[in-house]
Amino acid sequence: MSNVFKKKSHTTFSWEAMGDLKQVRKELGEDMPVMVYRLMQYTLLDVLSKEFGVTRANGYFKEAGYLAGKNFAEHELDLRTDLNKFFSNLQRLLQELKIGILRMESFDPKTGTITLTVGEDLDCSGLPITDELVCTYDEGFLEGILEAYTGNRYEVKEIDCWASGERLCRFRGTVVGN
Repeated sequence: MSNVFKKKSHTTFSWEAMGDLKQVRKELGEDMPVMVYRLMQYTLLDVLSKEFGVTRANGYFKEAGYLAGKNFAEHELDLRTDLNKFFSNLQRLLQELKIGILRMESFDPKTGTITLTVGEDLDCSGLPITDELVCTYDEGFLEGILEAYTGNRYEVKEIDCWASGERLCRFRGTVVGN
């Protein structure tokens, strides 16, 4: 008997394509251990790095983070509120979802430059110290959120990381276009 099902050749991401998790995971719920998330993340990065090289693989991760952040902000946050309320809501939601503990260190309203920290970061807290900045996905995630809220294109760079010896991640975002 032949298999009548076919493998998807490509899927364009949509928020709705993630399904109704509350409805279908009645017993297991929506939570999962950080280890499972990191197992998927770091094995996927390993495969992409071997196939395309580290720089290109990190580029894909940042691009995926951007897509996730933009959609996350558009579907889960009120983009019409003032800056303080927006970041308060973002901070609360990231903590509720156990992604991390967000703090805004600084924001320059004239240039749009922002410095954010994330404590207990889902991607890297507890990793061995390797003198690396590893939160490429987070850079993209924050770029997408900032663009969705401000309408400006941001470049976000991690400047401190658990893996670099810090105990939180620090990101600096600068406006690069609109």
